[in-house]
Amino acid sequence: QVRLVESGGGLEQTGGSLRLSCAASARAFVGYAMGWFRQAPGKEREIVAGITWGGGMTYYPDSVKGRFTISRDNAKNTVYLQMNSLKPEDTAVYYCAADTSLNNLRVGLQAYRGQGTQVTVSS
Repeated sequence: QVRLVESGGGLEQTGGSLRLSCAASARAFVGYAMGWFRQAPGKEREIVAGITWGGGMTYYPDSVKGRFTISRDNAKNTVYLQMNSLKPEDTAVYYCAADTSLNNLRVGLQAYRGQGTQVTVSS
């Protein structure tokens, strides 16, 4: 059974922080690169962070670099996204996804994905 469940979203003020979690079933986690994506109304889906299975390589687009940090706990089948210095433009539905490589995630491929959690940043 494939399952990815995000949590930790909510309403935060500009400059604040949130930590998202994504708990996955082993089938959707073990051996997979993991990523966090976001999609705001009227905007294209965007990857905001990715991490390899071993955690040794990460990826961030310029829009979040230095503010967001992805990490994973392979013993708990969980991936995290620490978001600091939040901006109103970070408002979106955030969801986690898995694929066989970080490069696949970077080009938008997603073997598995969760339903998402809303993040709203007020100005």
